[in-house]
Amino acid sequence: MTPAREDGPAILPDSGELTLPDPPEDHAPQDNSSGAPSGGARSIIDDVADLVLDARTYLDAELSYQKTRASFVGDRVKRTIGYVLIAAILGLVALIGLVMGLIIALTPLITAWGATAVVIGIMTVIIFILLRGAGSAWGEMMDAVNEGRSEENGDS
Repeated sequence: MTPAREDGPAILPDSGELTLPDPPEDHAPQDNSSGAPSGGARSIIDDVADLVLDARTYLDAELSYQKTRASFVGDRVKRTIGYVLIAAILGLVALIGLVMGLIIALTPLITAWGATAVVIGIMTVIIFILLRGAGSAWGEMMDAVNEGRSEENGDS
């Protein structure tokens, strides 16, 4: 008979039977009359308790993250509304400037059309800058809102 090899099963040449090696001493089952796991083994109750604790931790972290995101979006909405409101007010003032420029037709240094063009030009540049700021704030807000969606879809 061929003895079992230490690294795995051995097949006996005469009978064709498969024999398994004996398990090492440290893996032998231990008799425990109390039914509790022996040594460092964990019970399923410990695993479930750890799972519940991890789930609570994850939930707390997710809630904190979503609150921070909502706060950021709220700030960007306020900023966007502020820029648009200031741009609208300055747009109205520009129209008033146009009317005033037309009313004050006699200007000693430049013509009435020149004075009107300068006032409207300056106000238009300011309106453009404010609207770009509003667009930037809107873009930041939309990036924050869409951040979670792009990760769910696998986009980067």
